[in-house]
Amino acid sequence: MEEWTAKLRSSVEACPLLGPPSISMLEVLVGYLGVVALLGVVLPGPSIAGAALEDKSRLTYKCNGLASLVVLIAGLGVGIRTGHILPTVVAENGGQLCSTTLAFCLVMSVFVYLKGCLSQSKTASLRSHVTGNILHDWWFGVQLNPDFLGLDLKFFWIRTGMLGWFLINLSVAAKQFQNQGSLSLSMALYQAFSAIYVLDYFWHEEAMTSTWDIIAEKFGFMLIFGDVVFIPFTFSIQGWWLLSHSVKISKIAAALNLCIFLFGFAIFRGANKQKHKFKQDSKVVIWGQTAKVIGGRLLASGYWGVARHCNYLGDILVAFSFSLPCGMSSPVPYFYPAYLFTLLIWRERRDEARCCEKYREVWQEYCKAVPWRIFPGIY
Repeated sequence: MEEWTAKLRSSVEACPLLGPPSISMLEVLVGYLGVVALLGVVLPGPSIAGAALEDKSRLTYKCNGLASLVVLIAGLGVGIRTGHILPTVVAENGGQLCSTTLAFCLVMSVFVYLKGCLSQSKTASLRSHVTGNILHDWWFGVQLNPDFLGLDLKFFWIRTGMLGWFLINLSVAAKQFQNQGSLSLSMALYQAFSAIYVLDYFWHEEAMTSTWDIIAEKFGFMLIFGDVVFIPFTFSIQGWWLLSHSVKISKIAAALNLCIFLFGFAIFRGANKQKHKFKQDSKVVIWGQTAKVIGGRLLASGYWGVARHCNYLGDILVAFSFSLPCGMSSPVPYFYPAYLFTLLIWRERRDEARCCEKYREVWQEYCKAVPWRIFPGIY
């Protein structure tokens, strides 16, 4: 235990994600947000109608995240080639960028909270949901879909987080290549898994419009912090750790790691895709059969007939596959999957409570038909 504790302490002390905020990193952050916002406006992309809100209105989302990613990478490539951008700038200033982003999120969350409290709108997306508990309202938010200068903040914010994760990984990879002349097998596995995950996210970006975060969660500090601090900086913790720790894994271990990633990814993507298609057409064919529907509203086919939150299972397995290339010498690379596991268990409980209140008897019938919450046969 003492040896494990010493390793944890040394790993934390060496963590590159610790550092004070800085003006230079604030300029980088604001510039990045501005570029992503501009690309979102000017680049072409399909306009997808979101889920119907309480007042039957629907927001429209421009899904051009993949085009934004391609243009952003191309622009960075030109900047690096001409010497105007250093590919390792994020990897070398990770701590300052992380703390600066956190400070920015704190300020933004107060702005969004105050703006929501003052809202006089009666629409479902902008109506103020003030409970009187300031801490609760600041944390969870008081508006469902706040905007700023015509920009839907919630959809934009998750996009900036996913793009940011990808860019952080590229900088970390560039730093290891600069230090060693090549990428280690562990780093290559982590980079490949996370790149596939991000590219797939933007390939299926329209599916994001029907997720719980978009259709039900109000926009407060929880989502603001989660999207642009937790996602890019915590999802990349394995890459940061591999920069300063040499890990050698066998080809067999790498192959098993790949299998875990593919298995988890298939569940995660398959479950989300099935739910998205079902919301578009309740008679969709899933696994060769017409979708089974409970009470005319709840999907009980495919992955959703295996567990009520089967997508969480896939997400947890993928998270662990990101960490396995780091070996077992330290708990630090496993912070993300451990935190995600805890977060999703907590979110699953919140989801269940909301669904029970919303669907009432239908939800009870669904729970009987699909008894497992996340882990079939276990939980």
